[in-house]
Amino acid sequence: MSGHNEQARHIVSPGVYLVILFALLLGTALTVWASYVDLGLWNPVIALAIATTKAVLVVLYFMHVKYSTRLTKLTVAAGIFMFVVLIGMTLTDFFTRAWGRW
Repeated sequence: MSGHNEQARHIVSPGVYLVILFALLLGTALTVWASYVDLGLWNPVIALAIATTKAVLVVLYFMHVKYSTRLTKLTVAAGIFMFVVLIGMTLTDFFTRAWGRW
């Protein structure tokens, strides 16, 4: 019960939300800029890096995971781990599907 009381006492200042807002807006501007620049094979890598950074900011600050208990953080980490495993299995199937046809 004391963990719940600790969370209730933590208040995020509006300044933190403004900094995160401007970081997300900057990330959106970078995404738009990267879509117009031809970087070859690096375009999807840069776009995914920007999107991942923005997603981490949203999860940490707007979903209050940064200030949550360790159990909440573990739950988020387990979800991310499962997502990576499923994407890895999908990509393994995709890359090995054409073996033996060339």
